[in-house]
Amino acid sequence: MKNIVITIARYYGSGGRTVGQMLAKDLGIGYYDKEILRLASEDSGINEALFANADEKLRGTQLFRIMRREYHGELIPPEGRDFLSNRNLFNYQAKVIEGLAQEESCVIIGRCADYILKDRENVMSVFVYASPAYCLQQAKLRGANGGRTTMKYVDEINKYRADYTKYYTGHDWNDVRNYDLCINSGKLGFEGTEQAIKDYIRVRFPDYENPNL
Repeated sequence: MKNIVITIARYYGSGGRTVGQMLAKDLGIGYYDKEILRLASEDSGINEALFANADEKLRGTQLFRIMRREYHGELIPPEGRDFLSNRNLFNYQAKVIEGLAQEESCVIIGRCADYILKDRENVMSVFVYASPAYCLQQAKLRGANGGRTTMKYVDEINKYRADYTKYYTGHDWNDVRNYDLCINSGKLGFEGTEQAIKDYIRVRFPDYENPNL
């Protein structure tokens, strides 16, 4: 197999992003998180700040409770009235994600990549979770939220991620049936979680050649 893509959705504080960085570094493949915003900006000609601002504006609003439509990827051209709409900004990010999956092996964090790429044979989707106590502890250790992390804040972030996914894709972020592999990082630790993903890659993609696997 020429290339594979590992998408990682994760509970806040579970270490999914850290595990993704470790995995990409050890396998010598690309790692994409917020870089997708920059790439979408370059592709669309839309200011990168608008992509980040679109996400922030949806936090705490009622928009997540309405207009839930399954993602189909249609792009609105620059002359279109809704060219700068949240939906179109999301679709440009999705276009970048699909391009990455076509061109290279990589790890993609969040951004609904598991859903966007769900029909591709070269993609495996991972969900990293842990107990609330573990997630809170890890968030505090990393100084998240300016060192003022509380359980309420952790719950709010997870709810936002679930709502974000539902709003843009109609997909249930918490449904384990939507992922190839779900791992409790609180039981395995970050290194053990990475190793579990590597083991799964070997079984799932036996034809994938990577000297670091």
